[in-house]
Amino acid sequence: MQRRVLASMASFYTEQQSLDVREGLARRVQSGLFVGKPPFGYRNIRINGRSIVEIHTENAAIVRRAFELYANHNHTVDTLVEALFTEGMLYSATMPKFTRSKLYTLLTDRAYIGEIRHKDQWLPGTHHPIVDRATWDRVQKLLGQGLYRSHQMTYASELIECGHCGCPITGESKTKKTKSGNREYVYYRCTKYHKGDHPRIRLTEGDLDAQMLALFDKLRVEDAEFRDTFREQLRKVTNWDQDHTIARAKELEQELATVREHQKRLLNLRLLEEIEADTYAMKAQELRDRESELKLQIDSADRNRHEIIDTAIKAFELSQNLRAKWFAADWTAKRRILEIVCLNWKLDGVSLVPEWRKPFDLLAERLLTKDSRDNCRIFEPWTPARDAFATAFFGQREPHLNELWAMSENSA
Repeated sequence: MQRRVLASMASFYTEQQSLDVREGLARRVQSGLFVGKPPFGYRNIRINGRSIVEIHTENAAIVRRAFELYANHNHTVDTLVEALFTEGMLYSATMPKFTRSKLYTLLTDRAYIGEIRHKDQWLPGTHHPIVDRATWDRVQKLLGQGLYRSHQMTYASELIECGHCGCPITGESKTKKTKSGNREYVYYRCTKYHKGDHPRIRLTEGDLDAQMLALFDKLRVEDAEFRDTFREQLRKVTNWDQDHTIARAKELEQELATVREHQKRLLNLRLLEEIEADTYAMKAQELRDRESELKLQIDSADRNRHEIIDTAIKAFELSQNLRAKWFAADWTAKRRILEIVCLNWKLDGVSLVPEWRKPFDLLAERLLTKDSRDNCRIFEPWTPARDAFATAFFGQREPHLNELWAMSENSA
């Protein structure tokens, strides 16, 4: 009987110890602290006998650079591994280069936007975020697309769509022997090139480069008077379409207030133990994501109009120097230029057909009129063209325009 009593007490002690550990971890999570070793970019320190998380300065810089490169420089996870290693950003002393799996885990870890993971749920943390929410959202969108990008081929990686079947254009490299040695040629063709009656069209990179430069020349304006007039008209349109923007901002503010009210109700339900912890964590994460999205939209809607017009002017300046930039750019910079100036590309036979982004579409279409004195003006008053012009600059500013500042300031 005594042995059974001792065995029962030992079993109870083990179960109680396990329960105490789980409750301690749960209390730590509720306090917004990691329950174990923090992810790369953070480190544990002890203050008054308590483990606290702080940012590791050197590793946090690597995390920010990894997100920046993937979000804005047309990298895959594989090419990002090499880019970080080339820049001297190391994972550890024993393993200098990031592995593909570790880098993918880093890019998808919500801890870098201030959350902690517990039982497959993400909860608010007390540590400082390393990555801003806009960059995080862009990286997740790019990762979710699952696109394959051919290495160092400017026009491959689903940039161009075949006009015959709608499939992506891919690139292939061929090496031919010549008297001076082996020479590499790059060809571009549809991925369904060999199927059925599909046209057997292959274009060299030189052919596509020539067409691209011709399209850039289409954007170029030689008339100095037109340039001055264009800039002046951009500044004048700052008074257009203000009511729509104000109304949109009010709608977003109301929706944000509703989301915050839902967050309060959800917290009250959890405090009253009317919902389970897992349900609370899942719903709370959804509401936090929606709150962050609404904040970004409100910031975009409230952005100063003069800033938008200045960006448009810089876009115009960039368009006038695309040819010079193209010759000096490597393949990654060329891809970024193509993504900035155009939404989509289609190969119709042997001809490239672009769908221009704003405001480059206005330059390509030349929406101009002439008055009786042959003075160049952008638009006549109260015309559909004027409304199109206003819409081009007073809708939500597209993400690609954010990069025009740096590119235009370095224009040749």
